[in-house]
Amino acid sequence: MELRHLRYFVALAECLNFTRAAERVHVTQSTLSHQIRQLEDELGHALFERVGKRVVVTEAGELFLEFAARSLREVDQGLRALKMSAGELAGEVRVGATNTFNLGFIPECAATFLARHPTAKVIVTELPADGIGAGLNAGELDLGIAYRPTGPSDLWFEPLYNEEMVLAVSSEHPLAHRKRIRMVELHGQRLALLPKTFATRTLLDECFQAAGAEPVIVSEMNTIAPLLGLAARTQIGAIVAIGAIPPNTELCIVPLENPTPIRTPGILRKRDAKQTMQTRSFSSIVRKLAVRSSLRRKTSDGS
Repeated sequence: MELRHLRYFVALAECLNFTRAAERVHVTQSTLSHQIRQLEDELGHALFERVGKRVVVTEAGELFLEFAARSLREVDQGLRALKMSAGELAGEVRVGATNTFNLGFIPECAATFLARHPTAKVIVTELPADGIGAGLNAGELDLGIAYRPTGPSDLWFEPLYNEEMVLAVSSEHPLAHRKRIRMVELHGQRLALLPKTFATRTLLDECFQAAGAEPVIVSEMNTIAPLLGLAARTQIGAIVAIGAIPPNTELCIVPLENPTPIRTPGILRKRDAKQTMQTRSFSSIVRKLAVRSSLRRKTSDGS
């Protein structure tokens, strides 16, 4: 069954006249008759019958008509949406992102989006995870970029990839040249971490507890840049997501294991919110760049 069969069937069902239906779909009457017979043979039901000089829809035809007409409407709406997306997008997309993603990922996404749609506008707000959730629920944000919520949530989450957290230390740190380090070996080590209000900190505390380690937390900072800055200037280690570390950093990066703390970044949206063309386009760019970023990290790690 092809799309033209449905168009010919619906046209004839509405016109109930082969000549007028053939004119509507721009084919000859004989072509229309042949295509209708093909459709009937495939379905195994007669869709029309002649009563004298009139054409009437059969009971099977009436049943099939509802579904065929609905399918054509959906296809036509999809075609219109594609034509709209191919043109210039105007309007704005409102994005909420946590600090980790605003360091490099979101600027790259915004640059790609604006190069593709120069008449559109991107509004990015840096927020903690709960602030992103509140903004989405209030209709103040179109989408969020953050880690997977740890508890029950009314938001829809689309995972992008899994990301390991690593130990970042200066080249003078005793652990600087280790290939990997077990979490238990961080017992008693001086560390700088995110505050306990962050889901990432909760994850790390659970990993420390599972490993039987109690590090000495000498500093808590609510953004990544100062954590890395402190690690670079002292012999205090910082544990951050590997994607948050600048590519040309002078810090030494040591993978963690037993257990390896892993977070899952993704796209957050309100479940019942209507997606605009701007939101769909930005989300598509986020997906593509997330895959590319994940592949780059795997290549650089040699995995």
